[in-house]
Amino acid sequence: MPRISAATIGEHRAQTRDRILQAVSRLSRTQGIDAISMTDVASEAGITRTVLYNYFPDKAALLLAFTERVTSYFIDSYERELPAGASPADRLRAFVRLQLEGLLAHPHPGAADLGAALGPDAYQQLAEHVAPMQRVLAGILESGAASGDFRVVDVAATARMVLAVIGAERVPLISGSVTVEAAAALVSEFVLRALGNPAEAGSRAEAVGRAEAVGRAEAVGRAEAGSPAQPGSPADLASSAELGAAVEQ
Repeated sequence: MPRISAATIGEHRAQTRDRILQAVSRLSRTQGIDAISMTDVASEAGITRTVLYNYFPDKAALLLAFTERVTSYFIDSYERELPAGASPADRLRAFVRLQLEGLLAHPHPGAADLGAALGPDAYQQLAEHVAPMQRVLAGILESGAASGDFRVVDVAATARMVLAVIGAERVPLISGSVTVEAAAALVSEFVLRALGNPAEAGSRAEAVGRAEAVGRAEAVGRAEAGSPAQPGSPADLASSAELGAAVEQ
């Protein structure tokens, strides 16, 4: 019988479940979600496969639980970072940046590959898990339309397009050809202009060059120090943006 490391069995199970999901988080940064195996997760979490299967019967169930957790972290981070009375444009920028951080922190395959890996039933469940994140974006668009800051004909369709633009930065981010800061500035400017807010977009355009310069300097510094980039916390657990775009496709 495994050793109980907490005061109660319930606490022990909660701690073990947390260790498992933290293991998935770490492995997703080095292997990508699609390449992770149950054996990898058990080894990383310091448990046996038998114990792992007692918590999650298969990889689909494990990834769904992980997605639910990172979506919750994303929403908490988004709400915590925004100042009271933030404009729709500022809320959109925060959403874009946190989504891009999630793409970099937890690389995963594109929509088609993800659907093939999970299967249709699990893929539909995934859509339900990331729905809160999509509602955040819909709320931003609705508030911008109500205030006259954005021109939005169809909120749901516009949200899909915004998520697709964010997801398009997945490969450049993972390859290191663009930094989160630069991608966030470019995506935000593009989306704000598409929403009919060129004034807000223009005020951010100059940030692109500065963000690129800062990103290159940070990359050089990490290379000289011999250490890889470490995503921040809790944004390092933010949901990968393309998950949201994927389930809407």
